Amino acid sequence: MHETAVILFAHGSRDERWRAPFEAVRAEVERRHGGRVVLAFLELMSPSLAEAAALLAAEGVTRAVIVPLFLGVGRHLREDLPAMAETAARETGLTLVAAKSAGESPAIVEALASYAIGAAAVDA
Repeated sequence: MHETAVILFAHGSRDERWRAPFEAVRAEVERRHGGRVVLAFLELMSPSLAEAAALLAAEGVTRAVIVPLFLGVGRHLREDLPAMAETAARETGLTLVAAKSAGESPAIVEALASYAIGAAAVDA
């Protein structure tokens, strides 16, 4: 098992169906990562980042990387996430490190561009 857990961090929605694609990503990351992977939400859905961190700490995890599944870097990632991560780390003793947002990854930009080009070709 990998020593570093992964916390996939998404915005959240009142519509429970919105969770499905993030759960699919979580399952695939867990399969490929070989370690513990949990999903956490900024708001409107559970678990919160604090709840996910507490769960991992209770399982004996000591380090986790927070991977924001956001395309853009707005106030949530510049201000809310660092504050939430600092509080969760202080309360749980976990070492929490935040990765860049998914949208900052060239691989994600390429995947979205490929998807858009494919969608345009189908609709043409």
